[in-house]
Amino acid sequence: MVLGFKQNIEKEELELLPFFHFEGKIITINTPEEAVSAANYLLEKDALGFDTETRPSFRKGTNNHVALLQLSTAEEAFLFQLGSTGMPQQLKEVLASNNILKIGVGIKDDIRSLRALSEFSPGGFMELQTYSTPFGIEGKSLKKLSAIVLGVRISKSQQLTNWENTTLTEAQKRYAATDAYMCLQIYNKLSCYKKVTPA
Repeated sequence: MVLGFKQNIEKEELELLPFFHFEGKIITINTPEEAVSAANYLLEKDALGFDTETRPSFRKGTNNHVALLQLSTAEEAFLFQLGSTGMPQQLKEVLASNNILKIGVGIKDDIRSLRALSEFSPGGFMELQTYSTPFGIEGKSLKKLSAIVLGVRISKSQQLTNWENTTLTEAQKRYAATDAYMCLQIYNKLSCYKKVTPA
């Protein structure tokens, strides 16, 4: 252990942890006007949990466009349905700002997918898989990081659902909000021990 964190966690041990999901306000955004308003609000924040969702493809060589962008504060999760909102300039400013820390897991592919929709220069992103390495943590998935750092279990049951649905189910919304929120909370816990400038 380094600073009290396990290197990894086995499935059997993980399943014994208390279940957690985001209980704050979930705001689903599906018009360009709503996206501009939410982005202007988020431009005032210092740190956000970050994630995206894409409808899974079960055919080799077929890739779908990213469908959902999640940005979370400690109290609210914003779910941008990108097929309806597009990528307005204000939202790209959030993603480009070096003054707003965007924290996620496996963010390289997420950023690439977002840039395929509309080009922007990413700034202020923090990769938790890298940030957690000095703590001796080897379990790098969001599920394992949540268990090792925060001692809770999160569900991944909605991961392979259709994120291009016009109306998301409550389970999809809760799953998407939880993923982004947990990234922020893992960072907050680790940053009590370590301070790093974002890439």
